Amino acid sequence: MLIEPVLQLLSELKLHGLRSALERQLSDPDIGALRFEERLSLLLQHELAERDNCRLTQRLRVAALPQPACLEDLDTRIARNLDPALMSTVRDLAWIARHLNVLITGPTGIGKSFIGAALAHAACRADYHVRCFRLPRLIDELARAHAFQRRSTFLRSLAKADLLLIDDFAIGPLSDQSKRDLLEILDDRYDKSATIITSQLDVKQWHAFLDDPTLADAILDRVVHNAYHLDLSGDSIRKLKAMRARNARNGGTLTTGSLEIAAPGAL
Repeated sequence: MLIEPVLQLLSELKLHGLRSALERQLSDPDIGALRFEERLSLLLQHELAERDNCRLTQRLRVAALPQPACLEDLDTRIARNLDPALMSTVRDLAWIARHLNVLITGPTGIGKSFIGAALAHAACRADYHVRCFRLPRLIDELARAHAFQRRSTFLRSLAKADLLLIDDFAIGPLSDQSKRDLLEILDDRYDKSATIITSQLDVKQWHAFLDDPTLADAILDRVVHNAYHLDLSGDSIRKLKAMRARNARNGGTLTTGSLEIAAPGAL
């Protein structure tokens, strides 16, 4: 039997994973030891895996993570007041289906954005629709939407996301219009979907930052009272990495807080 027509048919049916798996089977001299149903099962498993990978790639493209990050790479040895039990709960992602929020606060360089991006990445892997924005970029997108009279369309697109990551909240002053837009975004999501917010500013200071008692009360009411709060503290990880690199060149050992980091080659 000529195999080329079969391969062409698989391509036309967009069964690309099945086609590549079949081509590998045809070049495997030991494949004849398997029964037909075993070979078919392998082909279908490969097609399913290929589709899952394509969906994940698409979800990650739409999410636009602020940085490449995954929970497996989170360094729990670094002293930053990360509650293991609370982090375990947040890593579970059950809060997304329950339409709850996660607030991540702490000083610059402590890893807030990394944890937020890692949670967003995990949500993509769990087949959730995710969108990510640094707050200044979100404000720019809203201003563009206003200018082109498509604000409602943009807000609807955000409301559809299962998880919205707003990174660097309170990094700079907001206009009155930006505060109203932010309230509308969070109101659309309240009790319907989940949100992650990272900020250098402690949650207790958000009300003063917003500088409008009515809007501040409305915004905080929609994100704070139904949220898990990771309140980080400690030295900047960027600073620690620079110290580690410098210490490695000197062949010594870097000690910071309760964490001792041996330089490469050191005992």
